[in-house]
Amino acid sequence: MTATAVTGDSLESDTDVLLSFKSYLESLNPMERGMYNEWGTQKQDVCGWPGITCTPEGSRVTGISLRDSTIAGPLFGNFSALTQLTFLDLSSNDIGGSIPDDLSRCHNLKHLNLSHNIIEGDLSLSGLSNLEVLDLSVNNIGGDVHSSFPLLCNSLVVANLSTNNLTGRIDDIFNECRYLKYVDLKYNRFSGEIWAGFRRLVKFSVSGNHLSGNISPSMFRGNCTLQVLDLSGNGFVGEFPGQVSNCHNLNILDLWGNNFTGNIPAEIGSISSLRGLHFGKNEFSRDIPETLLNLRNLVYLDLSKNNFGGELHEIFGRFTQVEHLFLYGNSYVGGIYSSNILTLPNLSRLDLSYNNFSGRLPSEISQSLKFLVLAYNNFSGDIPHEYGNMPRLQALDLSFNRLTGSIPASFGNLTSLLWLMLANNSLSGEIPPEIGNCSSLLWFNVANNQLSGGFHSELTKMGSNPYPTFEVNRQKTDNIISVSSECLVMKRWIPAEFPPFIFGLETLAKRSCRTLWSHVRKGKCIFPVCPAGSIVGPLDISGYLQLSGN
Repeated sequence: MTATAVTGDSLESDTDVLLSFKSYLESLNPMERGMYNEWGTQKQDVCGWPGITCTPEGSRVTGISLRDSTIAGPLFGNFSALTQLTFLDLSSNDIGGSIPDDLSRCHNLKHLNLSHNIIEGDLSLSGLSNLEVLDLSVNNIGGDVHSSFPLLCNSLVVANLSTNNLTGRIDDIFNECRYLKYVDLKYNRFSGEIWAGFRRLVKFSVSGNHLSGNISPSMFRGNCTLQVLDLSGNGFVGEFPGQVSNCHNLNILDLWGNNFTGNIPAEIGSISSLRGLHFGKNEFSRDIPETLLNLRNLVYLDLSKNNFGGELHEIFGRFTQVEHLFLYGNSYVGGIYSSNILTLPNLSRLDLSYNNFSGRLPSEISQSLKFLVLAYNNFSGDIPHEYGNMPRLQALDLSFNRLTGSIPASFGNLTSLLWLMLANNSLSGEIPPEIGNCSSLLWFNVANNQLSGGFHSELTKMGSNPYPTFEVNRQKTDNIISVSSECLVMKRWIPAEFPPFIFGLETLAKRSCRTLWSHVRKGKCIFPVCPAGSIVGPLDISGYLQLSGN
């Protein structure tokens, strides 16, 4: 069925257009239907229909909001007949096909949100010169953006084109966007050099593209209004300029996954507003500036995968303000005691995996920890029973070490524990029945050890009530998240060889580690689809028990 063309400049003609839109949607969605199904069913003014807004005097339709309304099929092709339409939100549906030319004729449109659909084709919206907010994120839109930019720039404030398949250069497309403040281009295929005018924005993200070249000191000259700068996952080279300190309101600086070299700029220590520094997977020199200790608001510090080697930096034990510290993949061999890193008072997450630490596990450890990852090292000896005295602990990963002895019965005190990863050690004895008291424990892996004995009936109670832990995580919102670290632990903690977890891993490959990590911690669905015959539904949160190799 095709949409019937209706034109006019009255509320009556607007009503006819919406009824035509409704018929179009119903023809494509015969079973599940959203709020549009109620349009026109009662003798109600169109301005009272669900999802419809009008001018204050009720003379014309100005807005349509059908977010998450189970809409499938191509976009309606006659929105331009609503000549006063300023707001259109069709996000979080299953709309496919390409963007019709008709949409470019909605000349009064100020807000367009088509995010989280499956739209394909090229980006062509050149007629929307009054647009202020554009959100096309999480679709399959491809091609070059120059056909729409700078023609869209007249009034544009927000441009979110993230998670698509867009290509080409971006170094000149925003020069004429005088009012632009928020630009998100992450997870596309843009190449070439960066746009040099990003300092006048509030947020600029180009994470996960193919950009290259240097970041010049001149890019930070003059007034810098940035609060978020995300350059992660590209191919930038050279030294990162200390002139970034001109960005006095910067909250997050993410340089993860590039080829930056030289010293970490000491000037960064003067940006008092900084909350997150993501410097992992680069080639920075081993010197950590003392000035970073001045960042009293810093809660997130990622210096993973810089191949520092040698002893763990003593300075890390003085970051008393930091809550999340990631130093994995640095080839450290010692210093875990002398640095006092394990007793930092506010530390919530610590990842020291993929290093070369050896000797016994430290028994003196911060009670504030929620996530402790010491996997892929050379620790030996017993697991300290003190590890059962961390009431907030939600994840403990000691896998792939050389640990011996038994699993401490004190682990039964860890009622908030969601993950317990002890695989690939030389642990012996039985699994203590006290583990059954771990009411949140959904993911338990002790594969490839030397465990023996029976499986106590008390163990069937583990994971029986994880909801209090999920509720704690739902209450706390933290926008400073490192996608790199989330992907690393999720790929290690999800047993990809077993269905339905293979679907979780495929989701990771679709660049949504952050969302998946958040869902798992909050007890939400992680499986978008399930294999045929699976007893696990897409709304279930599933755990696992891995005992093989004992």
